[in-house]
Amino acid sequence: MGCACGTKKGEQVGGCDNNGACGTGGCNKMNVFDWLSNMDMPVEDRFDVIEVRFKGGRKDFYRNTEKLRLTTGDPIILEVQNGHHLGHVSMQGELVRLQLQKKKVANDHEIKKIYRLAHQRDLEKYEEVKKRESPSLYRTREIAQQMKLGMKLSDVEFQADNTKAIFFYSAEDRVDFRELIKVLAGEFKVRVEMRQISLRQEAGRLGGIGVCGRELCCSTWLSDFKNVATSAARYQNLSLNPSKLSGQCGRLKCCLNYELETYMEALEHIPKVEAPLLTERGEAQLQKTDIFRKIMWFGYKDDNNWYPLSAERVNEILRLNQEGKKPANLEENVIAQKEPLSTLNRDLENLDKKFKDKSGNQNRKNKNRGRGGRDGRNQNSNNPNAKNPANPGNPNPNRPSNQNRPNNPNNQNNPSRPNNPNNPKLPNNPNNQRNPNQPRNPNQRPNPEKPN
Repeated sequence: MGCACGTKKGEQVGGCDNNGACGTGGCNKMNVFDWLSNMDMPVEDRFDVIEVRFKGGRKDFYRNTEKLRLTTGDPIILEVQNGHHLGHVSMQGELVRLQLQKKKVANDHEIKKIYRLAHQRDLEKYEEVKKRESPSLYRTREIAQQMKLGMKLSDVEFQADNTKAIFFYSAEDRVDFRELIKVLAGEFKVRVEMRQISLRQEAGRLGGIGVCGRELCCSTWLSDFKNVATSAARYQNLSLNPSKLSGQCGRLKCCLNYELETYMEALEHIPKVEAPLLTERGEAQLQKTDIFRKIMWFGYKDDNNWYPLSAERVNEILRLNQEGKKPANLEENVIAQKEPLSTLNRDLENLDKKFKDKSGNQNRKNKNRGRGGRDGRNQNSNNPNAKNPANPGNPNPNRPSNQNRPNNPNNQNNPSRPNNPNNPKLPNNPNNQRNPNQPRNPNQRPNPEKPN
């Protein structure tokens, strides 16, 4: 938003010296939006009470007895006790009537009046008075420290006529500052007023940036500070860490109350689990609750896993526990029994057993062969059948010797296998020719290198 009170002086922007950046805590601090400004109201029936804003966002109500035509942001000179002060118009019209009802302020003669619009001379004089605030605040802190007063001075505001100064402080206990007022009055030659404020109001006057990255709510728009309890954090399942839940004022953040009603409505559909759920597997403790998804996470003592359950399932388990029953586990009430094996499964098991038996017998045979059973390769002298006494060259009596074999070239007249010169498979066929009287084998592939 632009500067509402600034007037250009050459190339510089007048007013709050923020160069038009009033949204960062300048002259538009604690501003409001008049959503009735576009409606035509009769001038005679227009509400004559004006809301005026002062330094630090402080606001008060004044009556426009002179029927001045004012605009939001106009600097005005108004009546105060024993003098006059300068402020800016923040709101007017019917919205002010609603604010009076909200803050329970009576619309009577005690509301002070507005004198006139501020002139350029009034603005220059007020700027000179504001230059006294910082040195006066530092000097007052030194005096309070010397007097050992348990108070924290946060801000000071001088009246526009330079006759009064208001010191804002915060303290945990009651402070006797009567002697301090006498010292300050003699030091600054003005009337002194000490005003105690809360820590939230102090943060609002000083301003700052919150953890959300935006300006503090108390310094921009929040004016009513409601009580914030730790139960608001519990309902929202927030970690009860004071460093994370506290704001710059050292108190619980005001934003904890913003979404509390929404969480309270969502918690109405979630069961209250005050004791662990009883199951046959064991006791399940509540670990976490997802409020908006209506999912509750439970875990067993001897198990590191968490099991998500819906709100309906938790209500069902609670009902069973009240009846004295225990479900099998968190997901099922009764564990399903295993079905018997089908015929196909039995056949597969029988085949597996059969192949296992065959493989076992084969392994036994291989082991026996290595021990010299059938091939007769064991040369142990304790075995009487290790060598054939009739034929010393033949270790196995059941196997014929090389001399009796039909392929032995020295044994040409073996009656068991005659020498057929026409047999192509015999080595004695010199031409290795096929017998023309023998039919060709259809499965035998011809040799391309040798003609038939």
